[in-house]
Amino acid sequence: MCGCLFVIAAAISPRFGVFLLWAFTDRMAIAFNEWWWAAIGFVFLPWTTLAWALVYAPVKGVTGFGWVIVAFAFFADLSVHVGSAKARRQRDAATA
Repeated sequence: MCGCLFVIAAAISPRFGVFLLWAFTDRMAIAFNEWWWAAIGFVFLPWTTLAWALVYAPVKGVTGFGWVIVAFAFFADLSVHVGSAKARRQRDAATA
């Protein structure tokens, strides 16, 4: 049941999902050796940070299909950034 609630929360906001992982599990500490990597990911690449934390294995790291999930999350982050930049340009053009 808790996994379902986490998926719903992460779908609403990846930053909220990262926060829940940090607050209630040790996945963030396991996946990131340094806290600042997780902090940078939280700010700039939240989907990638969330995917990395979920697919990271303590001994092996990210392997196999995990890389596909991380790559998909990275492209999701890029599409969010590109979409917001495009919307900003359209809004500025409409007001000018």
